[in-house]
Amino acid sequence: MAEPRTADLKALKALANPLRQRILELLTASGPATSTTLAERLGVTSGGTSYNLRVLAENGFVEELPERARGRERWWRAVPHDLRLPPADERDDPAKAAIGELHRLWLAGDTDLYERFERERPQLGEWADAIPYSRGAITVTLDELGDFFEAYLALLRRYQRPADETPEGARRVETRMLAFPAPGGEEAVQD
Repeated sequence: MAEPRTADLKALKALANPLRQRILELLTASGPATSTTLAERLGVTSGGTSYNLRVLAENGFVEELPERARGRERWWRAVPHDLRLPPADERDDPAKAAIGELHRLWLAGDTDLYERFERERPQLGEWADAIPYSRGAITVTLDELGDFFEAYLALLRRYQRPADETPEGARRVETRMLAFPAPGGEEAVQD
């Protein structure tokens, strides 16, 4: 896995774009593709996908695969990354706006993905009920919350393996973790 890096404004703006998010999602879920293939799947022009692939590449989110190129055809793949958002006290107004848009896009994308799962669920066989779901709360300090997040990432990485190390019968399972302070100010420890 890539080393953690804090997103700068350029990277935030690159990600806070609906088409770029969709391109990244497709490359991550389906593997390498050409701009033409992506354009067909996304219902946009190949010029639009080419431009946005270059923006993503400039920010280290995708890379070209020259060994797969044929003539003018260029192949792209998602680059594993561990991008961290800058702390709130280090965000200027443009960064706050980009992060707000990025969060909105991620949440909308997750909602769409779950709705698609529900539509396709009847065809999933034994995977139809494979939905570990947990809602809970923890009482932690800021440092402990950071430790909790790093432990979650370590667990996630444990199961993120290359195709040649993936056991037979395995399939991609989308995972999400969202943690946020309870609204209403500081809460006393609950018994």
